[in-house]
Amino acid sequence: MIPLSILDLAPVTEGSNAAQTFANTLDLARAGERLGYRRYWLAEHHNMPGIASAATAVLIGHVAGGTSTIRVGAGGIMLPNHAPLQVAEQFGTLASLYPGRIDLGLGRAPGTDQPATHALRRYYQGAEEFPADVAELLRYFEPVQAGQTVRAVPGAGVAVEAWILGSSLFGARLAAALGLPYAFASHFAPDALDEALALYRREFQASARLAKPQVMLALNVVAADTDAAAARLFTTQQQAFINLRRGRPGLVPPPLASAAAIHDYCTPAEKAGVDRALACAVIGAPGSVRDGIAAFVARHRPDELLLTANIFDHAARVRSFELVMQACR
Repeated sequence: MIPLSILDLAPVTEGSNAAQTFANTLDLARAGERLGYRRYWLAEHHNMPGIASAATAVLIGHVAGGTSTIRVGAGGIMLPNHAPLQVAEQFGTLASLYPGRIDLGLGRAPGTDQPATHALRRYYQGAEEFPADVAELLRYFEPVQAGQTVRAVPGAGVAVEAWILGSSLFGARLAAALGLPYAFASHFAPDALDEALALYRREFQASARLAKPQVMLALNVVAADTDAAAARLFTTQQQAFINLRRGRPGLVPPPLASAAAIHDYCTPAEKAGVDRALACAVIGAPGSVRDGIAAFVARHRPDELLLTANIFDHAARVRSFELVMQACR
């Protein structure tokens, strides 16, 4: 069976708060560990009322400290928002506390809007700076060299598994050139998926960190006892995405009365847009999920899947991940 991992968007649901979200995050991570998921990743977002993982490294420490074996990491850290040295120090600290369990996924998008980007006080000139920042960051994890004037303490000589994240050819080309594993954001931006994977595999250059291409694909997966029940749960993610496109991000909404009710919630153009963005989704009862995941894997040949499920009810979300693992086994 292909390894399965979890991407937790740390949802803050209507009627809840960040404290409850963090309790739910740890509960889901413990369930994922028990069920056999390989990794548990959290993503950096800012100025998003429905996502509580802005202080990503802090939350990773919370999860790693409450679990024992599952790998925990960032999917990812948005490097334009940070000085590479600070990221190296944070993840060097995490990897020193939880050796052999910390992943660092790196993205070049700010993960927020322009006002919040300005408020973060990191004045980033453009995407062309990202490769240099990644190279600088990775150097801080190497053993200290004679005459080196700046070092990450902790960080230098500490093993942290680094990934390049992407949704375009830019990240695929960079990951290939640096010989790093590549995670593609197909759960919300699948348009360039096939071309990016082909480029990454074709141009990959082996490195001290990785001998051959390694691909992880993100996939929306919602499982329930019936196809109809799962489709209804998925309307939470559909609403949240439509709200974001409308420029009104908010708390994560409860599901609609039925899957068909989404047509009353939005215009046909909005529905077409959300269908395209969330095209990489497997929704249904366990049998449907098993077949859908198998078809996705057969088409794209990933080495690992990163599953996300933005489900309103926490118990239903945990149950979804349980059903998925049972189905795939």
